[in-house]
Amino acid sequence: MHHQDIIETLKKRRIMLQVNQETLALLSGISLRTVKQFESGKGNPTLETLQKLADVLGLELHLAIKNIATENEDSDDIL
Repeated sequence: MHHQDIIETLKKRRIMLQVNQETLALLSGISLRTVKQFESGKGNPTLETLQKLADVLGLELHLAIKNIATENEDSDDIL
C-alpha cells in the first residue's frame, strides 16, 4: 500500500465514523496540526503515529517487507 493509499484509507474511515480531525487528534494523542498535515498529504507520519491513528479508527496496520532480489520468484514471501 502506498503512502497516499494509507492517507485515503484513514481519512475515509474517519469520515465514515463521523469523527472530526480534532476528536481524532485528541483520542490518538497526536497534535491536530499533525493530523491535518497528514490528511492533506504534507506530513510524513512515523509508524507509531500511523498505529495510533489506526487504533482509534478501529483499523489494523500491517507492514510487509518484500525481498526485491526474489520478487520475480515468489512475490508472497514476507520476511
